[in-house]
Amino acid sequence: MRKERVPAAVAAKPYELERLRDPATAAAYLSVAAKDDDPAAFLQALRNVTEAMGGVSRIAERTGLNRQQLYRTLSKSGNPELRSLTKILGASGVRLQFVAQGATRRAGRAARTSMRRTA
Repeated sequence: MRKERVPAAVAAKPYELERLRDPATAAAYLSVAAKDDDPAAFLQALRNVTEAMGGVSRIAERTGLNRQQLYRTLSKSGNPELRSLTKILGASGVRLQFVAQGATRRAGRAARTSMRRTA
């Protein structure tokens, strides 16, 4: 009898992208990525949210940003300007928000709670 490889019950990437279509989940995901103090991790999270929201072409249409420039901005070596970042986030149904450092524990707890609720 030959052993067959059993596929995963749910493919990880499509599942992640489907979950990130929800702006609340995307916001929590980006918040956690931003806390890591690793720009590459945040940029990867932003790429994932962009892909979930329809891809670079769709986000470019929604924001009025140049598609090629958006590809460069979201590349591994990209460095989004604040203007571009806010437009990308806005097109994804998320906004940039600043919180006082004393409130970060509550904000982090709220983000984790939000992620658990959507799970």
